[in-house]
Amino acid sequence: MADPTSYRPRTGEIPTSPGVYRFRDPQARVIYVGKAKNLRSRLNSYFANPATLAAKTHTMVHTAASVEWTVVGSELEALQLEYTWIKEYAPRFNIMFRDDKSYPYLAVTLGEKYPRAQVMRGDRRKDVKYFGPFYPAKAIRETLDTLLRVFPVRTCSSGIFRRAQQSGRPCLLGYIDKCSAPCVGRISPEDHRKLADELCQFMGGEGTRFIRDLEGQMKAAVAELDYEQAARLRDDIAALRRVFERNAVVLSEDTEADIFAVAEDDLEAAVQVFHVRQGRIRGQRGWVVEKVEETNGPEFIEHLLQQVYGENTGGDRIPREVLVPVEPENPQELATWLRGLRGAAVNLRVPQRGEKAALMGTVKDNAEQSLRLHKSRRAADITTRSAALQELQEALGLPVPLMRIECYDISHVQGTNVVASMVVVEDGLPKKSDYRKFSITGDAARDDTASMYDVITRRFRHYLDDQAAMAPVISGEISIEDSGEKAPPRKFAYPPSLVVVDGGPPQVAAAVQALTDLGIDDVYVAGLAKRLEELWLPDDPFPVVLPRASHGLYLLQRIRDEAHRFAITFHRQKRSAAMTTSLLDDVPGLGPAKRQAIVKHFGSLKRMRAAGVEDFQQVKGVGPRLAAHLVEALSAPATAGGEGHDDGAGPAVNTATGELLD
Repeated sequence: MADPTSYRPRTGEIPTSPGVYRFRDPQARVIYVGKAKNLRSRLNSYFANPATLAAKTHTMVHTAASVEWTVVGSELEALQLEYTWIKEYAPRFNIMFRDDKSYPYLAVTLGEKYPRAQVMRGDRRKDVKYFGPFYPAKAIRETLDTLLRVFPVRTCSSGIFRRAQQSGRPCLLGYIDKCSAPCVGRISPEDHRKLADELCQFMGGEGTRFIRDLEGQMKAAVAELDYEQAARLRDDIAALRRVFERNAVVLSEDTEADIFAVAEDDLEAAVQVFHVRQGRIRGQRGWVVEKVEETNGPEFIEHLLQQVYGENTGGDRIPREVLVPVEPENPQELATWLRGLRGAAVNLRVPQRGEKAALMGTVKDNAEQSLRLHKSRRAADITTRSAALQELQEALGLPVPLMRIECYDISHVQGTNVVASMVVVEDGLPKKSDYRKFSITGDAARDDTASMYDVITRRFRHYLDDQAAMAPVISGEISIEDSGEKAPPRKFAYPPSLVVVDGGPPQVAAAVQALTDLGIDDVYVAGLAKRLEELWLPDDPFPVVLPRASHGLYLLQRIRDEAHRFAITFHRQKRSAAMTTSLLDDVPGLGPAKRQAIVKHFGSLKRMRAAGVEDFQQVKGVGPRLAAHLVEALSAPATAGGEGHDDGAGPAVNTATGELLD
């Protein structure tokens, strides 16, 4: 890895103007593109103390071999140039919302003699009326197929149309009445254009009028006893209503908006967008991206809008409103840029209340579900799991398959309430029944290495005890079936192939020392350092660095994150319990109801400590023996935390629970 000081530019050489910068690797490939209001300030931040850099930023600057910049005239120009370069270079450390398909639209080619209705993607064409976007494309194709019953406009290509004209026979759609067959003269060009105009009017939001007109025609046909025509009109009305059912009204009919929401974790982010046109949800689209760069919410939203709308050159592809969960960076410049693409004003904002905020909540739910589904599919894929385990075994040079992996994490706040977690993965899947929690006290809680030594020692001491208990059974000295006894518990009898600790060389050394002291030499140890996501092995001065796209790295990250979640949950429980302890908890014979009555009667710790046996007996349910126990408990020397309440200055009672706080 390169040393950033080897290519760091001098501070005086960097301008203070707005601009765009590029980091390149030793092969001159662009690996990151960014923009800044002040180039000097932004670039200097990349060459600060490495310990202060975020993990992914640290990796990027150590992968790069040079940096260059371009000064622009304004922040808007920087926004445009940044998007252009990201699109051109596809840098590995920029978040990319990759999608090999553009939005599908329903298009009517009004510029042709015989207008054609079709589903179109890509750049806008002249004299073509677009409706949408719709997603997935199947939805608009089904909608168009339904609409052809009522508006049988041409949908065939120019080649098929010319062949039908030459042969004098229409295509299949002409025979099943889903095309008016202008190719063979069944309808005049004027009447066919009228059909196309009516289709555009229906898609433009005038559907209610058409349904009302058809209902009137159906009633007239019934009055004339033309029941066949009435039945056809009835079916046409049902077809139009089905189109409406697919696009339920969620907002006012003049609403044109794209509504974005994001769900994320430390490694990936899921984005969902609902396209609302004429108040109806016309389409839905989503991405799941890897978070390869350190970005906050505003930066992420800015990059998202840049890439989603960057290639949109048509006015109605960008709606009047763009609703986002958080305000992006440089909102004014971004809105100006979107206005230039649309050719009209774009309202970029965060909905706070009302129907649009409620709809954004629905979009957020979809994003969260998308992220969960993505992770569960990736985790449940047996091929992926097998590849991950095999890749990890080869990368670590282990002679045994990784049938069982155990991961350990330590959690505390400034050395208090120290706990540890053990999570277990067998065959690449979590085995939650084998998860364990450890409370750490005394000398073992002085630092992370001591805590790790203590946890590994305790876990594998249980393993040795279980092995010793099972030895007679295994050797045949005791027959469980003959004795009628239950088999001894084997909670820790199954050893892991690999122990993963959350940390670097110090934590790995502590785990190895614990195993050595227990005489265990067939369990392998590795440490996953969160800073650079590298693997540390015992007595190896250099880490093992797996590719970012590695299935093995993803598996380890998932195990490490699960261990961290399990540990911090236990830590919070322990910390909460420690903060709500009461002096009266250990008084024999005192239950919750009597304790609450005592607190209510005296009101403060100071009054309780000044009370005698007779005073406590005035509380209903407190007899002489319990009163004596209370006086004894309250006369004990106060702790440092309790002495602060003796003067009555601080609250002595937890008013939410009725507990006396010490």
